[in-house]
Amino acid sequence: MQTKTLYTILGFFVAVTLLLGSCAGGFVAGRLLAPTPEPIVQTAPSQQQPNLPEGHPPIQETAEPPSGGRESMGGTPSDLETLFQPFWETWDIVHDQYVDQPVDDEAMMRGAIRGMLESLGDQHTSYMDPDQFQQANIPLEGEYEGIGAWVDPNAEYLTIVSPMPDSPAENAGLEPGDEIIAVDGEDMTGVDGNLVIRRVLGPAGTDVTLTIRRDGVPKPFDVTITRAKITVPSVDYRMIEGENIAYIQLFDFGQNTSADLHKALKELLAQNPDGLILDLRNNGGGYLQTAIEVASEFIDNGVIMYEQYGDGSRQTYEATGRGLATDIPMVVLVNEGSASASEIVAGALQDYGRAPLVGTKTFGKGSVQNWIPLSNDQGAVRVTIARWLTPKERTIHEIGLTPEVPIAVFSQEQWDMGVDLEQFGVTEDQVVILSEEEIKDKVDPQLDKAIEVLKGKQ
Repeated sequence: MQTKTLYTILGFFVAVTLLLGSCAGGFVAGRLLAPTPEPIVQTAPSQQQPNLPEGHPPIQETAEPPSGGRESMGGTPSDLETLFQPFWETWDIVHDQYVDQPVDDEAMMRGAIRGMLESLGDQHTSYMDPDQFQQANIPLEGEYEGIGAWVDPNAEYLTIVSPMPDSPAENAGLEPGDEIIAVDGEDMTGVDGNLVIRRVLGPAGTDVTLTIRRDGVPKPFDVTITRAKITVPSVDYRMIEGENIAYIQLFDFGQNTSADLHKALKELLAQNPDGLILDLRNNGGGYLQTAIEVASEFIDNGVIMYEQYGDGSRQTYEATGRGLATDIPMVVLVNEGSASASEIVAGALQDYGRAPLVGTKTFGKGSVQNWIPLSNDQGAVRVTIARWLTPKERTIHEIGLTPEVPIAVFSQEQWDMGVDLEQFGVTEDQVVILSEEEIKDKVDPQLDKAIEVLKGKQ
């Protein structure tokens, strides 16, 4: 089983995940750790740059940072002088009376920005200082080496959204929701998640020790993982043996996913299947446009999603009208690792009654961010500017999608440690516990249930 979440592959496919205008639900610690359920991310309109990884800010020209005290920072706008009077009083008090002089003006300024953004209570609205912003702009291209997991860099600690199939992360037993609180014994408290990702990355064949905090486990524990070269698949498809049912699994929503899916559908539909299962489990997301194109393969017309802005305005995304599989009976597999772009597709299919969802409650990633560089090379702010809604105007952010057919799968060890069933959206009678032998044999009760549901629809 597995897990959230939209930009980098710890094993990485950063490029699939952080794409501007994408909707990954996590970084593959490779910002996949590579697709983030990072949120859907966009740059400001004047800075839009296509083909950047989701959530990845544009690289800007730099200038010398300001130096000196209050005078060098510019004046407070006249209409805000009264509001900011306590701030400047405090600034002067620190400069006049604080015991350790001189104080670091830039550090105080950056701390003030952090505090201002933190007061909004939105984990995806934050400040990156110049060093963090520079590291976030380092391009990750080609093949990547890491542990192979989608992660969310925006929580208190870097959080696993979902390990990639057969990756070092999955083989080491990492689970959705695992928090990385230390790397190689170094405490990650207060360290930006995007920088933690960099520490997890490393050459194939080398080891990294992650200290994990997991819900239901009394104490943090260490997991040592041998990094590997990660190849990020996009689509896997086949006819299910013994059944006249087509099966397609999407691993991300990357640049090639739409074309790969279209090709898969052509080959499968030529075999006249009775139904189709779309597997979005542990898919942390990717490009927004890819999500629209994928959903359009199964929905002939109508709204796929809305992007709702703070001023009440919205942008509407509709089906392309070029889908190959708009009539075939289908079921969608989801779990707690299905995030962002996956939730856009699953939410649209659910709203139109096009396909029931089978599995566990999805991650709940549905916000849009702008990355806005600050002047004088003083870093950047990432601001949540919108949330996306399903065709029926349901919000998914921090809520997720609830399947019509709930079924969760755990190992005996996981079950014995204690499981928060509410988190997965299931009751005890909707849980299947697998033995070690069944896990080794890759028994998949959720897929079996999807086949059963699909047969019942025929």
